[in-house]
Amino acid sequence: MVDRGYPAKPEQVQLLAGVKESLTSLRSAGFTLVIVTNQSGIGRGFFSEADFWAVQARLETLLGGDLISTTYFCPEHPDKASDRRKPSPGMLLEATRDLDISLAESFMIGDKESDIEAGLNAGVKACIWINEAPNRTFTNRGDVIVVPDFKSAADWVLSCPEGT
Repeated sequence: MVDRGYPAKPEQVQLLAGVKESLTSLRSAGFTLVIVTNQSGIGRGFFSEADFWAVQARLETLLGGDLISTTYFCPEHPDKASDRRKPSPGMLLEATRDLDISLAESFMIGDKESDIEAGLNAGVKACIWINEAPNRTFTNRGDVIVVPDFKSAADWVLSCPEGT
């Protein structure tokens, strides 16, 4: 969804172009789709957990169907972070246990450096960083794929050879 900083109201939710279609393609290809999100706005007192779930419900309504298997969120303030807060891999590890997911066969797609670091820390198959800056690299790591948008990320995953 469009990054609005600390979204606290369902009407703030707006899908990025191509996301719904790309998620549908990933789901149709057999991928389990999981959202892992830091929500420090709760820990900072900007909004409540109920507000977060209302925003999440709106997101899932806009996406339609049962595209997202589940959502993991970390409400902690960054100064009081546990091992669940990205860039730590805690939420990804929870998903592997709860949903019987293999990290070695999983992809992490994100637009924040902490998303990619969490995927690297968890040992996923590949990390795809959505970043509009041309020729951007991720801390000089060749094992992070950089793409300009979510559709490009999904297309990369769908075309990924088995051994990659």
